Amino acid sequence: MHDVHREITRWLEPLGATVRVDAVGNLRALYRASETPASRLLIGSHLDTVPNAGAFDGILGVMLAIACLEALEGKRLPYAIEVVGFSEEEGVRFGIPFIGSRALVGSVDDNLLNAEDAYGVSVRKAIQDFGLDPNEIGQAAFDPETRAYLEFHIEQGPVLEKLGLPLAAVERIAGQSRWEVTFLGRSNHAGTTPMNLRLDAIAAAAEWITLVEHVANTTPGLVATVGSVETKPGATNVIAREARVSLDVRHPDDRDRNRAVESLVEQAKQVAERRGLEVRPRERLSQAAVAMHSFLTSRIEEALRQTGCASHRMVSGAGHDAMILAGKIPSAMIFLRTPGGISHDPAESVAVEDVAKAIECGAHLLGQLASVPTFHSRMCRA
Repeated sequence: MHDVHREITRWLEPLGATVRVDAVGNLRALYRASETPASRLLIGSHLDTVPNAGAFDGILGVMLAIACLEALEGKRLPYAIEVVGFSEEEGVRFGIPFIGSRALVGSVDDNLLNAEDAYGVSVRKAIQDFGLDPNEIGQAAFDPETRAYLEFHIEQGPVLEKLGLPLAAVERIAGQSRWEVTFLGRSNHAGTTPMNLRLDAIAAAAEWITLVEHVANTTPGLVATVGSVETKPGATNVIAREARVSLDVRHPDDRDRNRAVESLVEQAKQVAERRGLEVRPRERLSQAAVAMHSFLTSRIEEALRQTGCASHRMVSGAGHDAMILAGKIPSAMIFLRTPGGISHDPAESVAVEDVAKAIECGAHLLGQLASVPTFHSRMCRA
């Protein structure tokens, strides 16, 4: 990541931006306004991704932010632009997503800093090992004159490709719940223990996983995923005493999401009770659905029309830094078509012409905001 920061800095400084890395590892680049004092627009996305990932998730949004600055060709706007390359959006290492963007809104607390990875290294220690001071995280908060946040991101799904559209405005980000459900049984010999006398944790987990799929298939708009299964002792000839599974549930409506989660947790308890096992459900994350700012979304639609694209709004099933920033400042997102709908995989891709359209759309949007006097003084919430 140090190499990434150095490379991006090498691109930004010739454009007239001042670059720094804040105390939680976010890259911050300020392109000053034509006058001072001035309001500020944040444009960015995240620099981290998942194991075995593609080349565009998150990082493309940072590159498009830089491209928007480059397209200005040195012209200064009535407002400043701050490019942000967020750290730790995915939550892979510590099981906690959005660490970088949480720092901007002031929600990095001791509980988060004390969270540990699989090797017992805390977030606090990782920040120190990276060469930063966790005691300075409070200084990572966004500037009080910040008026809005804009994020470009690949769709990570098949909708835009199916519609034949290169870009879309995101009107809402679905809420998501993450749980860890552990079934506890008893190990015994696989060859000598009759089927009716087993306390098989894996069998219980398997039964429950099919229930997760059934609930998702029968609840409109809901997606539910068990993406990880860890078993102990993990030997082929031993009945498993423990099966720890992940649960990821998402829905645009928080009420439907919460009802589904409650039902699935209850069904896990019923499966365990029927089989004579113990179950330990643990919530890891509950992120509410977030609406994007109506004024900014309408401006994006106008920018889409100016580029010759059809205007389209859609819901994001994936979580993004925008949902964290939206709790404090008006936020908006622009999606780019994802060929094949493939993401979080090496086959992830984008079309060059779609990227060109995104840069053009961004340029139109920056021009629109420059001509809106209220943007320079205050943003009225819709």
